[in-house]
Amino acid sequence: IGESWELADVGDDKSIITNGEFAGQTIAELVKKYPVEITGDPAYEPPFPLMIKILDAQDTLSVQVHPDERTCIRTGKGDLKTECWYIIDAKPGAAIYKGLKLSVTKQQFTKAIQDGTTADFLQKIPVEPGECHFLPAGTAHAIGAGLLIAEIQTPSDTTYRVFDWNRVDDNGNPRELHIEDALESINFNQDPKGLTATTVGRLVECEYFNVDKGHQLSGSEMLLSKGKMVVLFFVSGNGTIADNENSVEYEAGDTILIPADYNGVIRFAQETKYLIVTID
Repeated sequence: IGESWELADVGDDKSIITNGEFAGQTIAELVKKYPVEITGDPAYEPPFPLMIKILDAQDTLSVQVHPDERTCIRTGKGDLKTECWYIIDAKPGAAIYKGLKLSVTKQQFTKAIQDGTTADFLQKIPVEPGECHFLPAGTAHAIGAGLLIAEIQTPSDTTYRVFDWNRVDDNGNPRELHIEDALESINFNQDPKGLTATTVGRLVECEYFNVDKGHQLSGSEMLLSKGKMVVLFFVSGNGTIADNENSVEYEAGDTILIPADYNGVIRFAQETKYLIVTID
């Protein structure tokens, strides 16, 4: 598939509810009707503040960057995008490219783009299943071949491609790049040592979202109480989410939104690993 948008409210791309009395409505329509009940935020304003994707990279993807809020304001375009990658599966030797090497300057990187040697200035990081890599806006990055990834991000589709590994199509034409916008967006002051990977507990904590990792054994239960909206992404296992009136089955790969106004319980039929996404 390449890329699947599991939860999205970006432009004309809006996730559709798949079950219950609201089946067929978009997430945007439903949150507009019940903003506090779903998000728990009396001051909620669209778009929906989270976006979740599944990425299946059979080949190494282009090197790209997403702007931060200051860059969007300065250039007068785009939407900020901060994201993280949870490695669901990885072939032996798989790697990602995350950030620039220490002390790389804008001038050096610009010349590398012209020379086709961009990869020499990127941090290549071997990865394994279960790791989570945080990529704040302004981080140059690329996904290597052989990776299945859950991507959690702010609601944005602003992507500036800076390098595509000198590839051309069947007609000998290179892919469109956005070099000027990318160079404006890359954080050249970023400390590469700060771009670490996490594997247990709280995986990501930033101003836009939090990601925690959960693990439950077969036959266990977990209560869901009112008060905070939660989005669950199930990495493995299966089971049900139920209240006094309804139940919904889950399986690996599912994304389920738990409204802030919901009381219920998750029953884990099989051992389950999952991501818990919240907003403070």
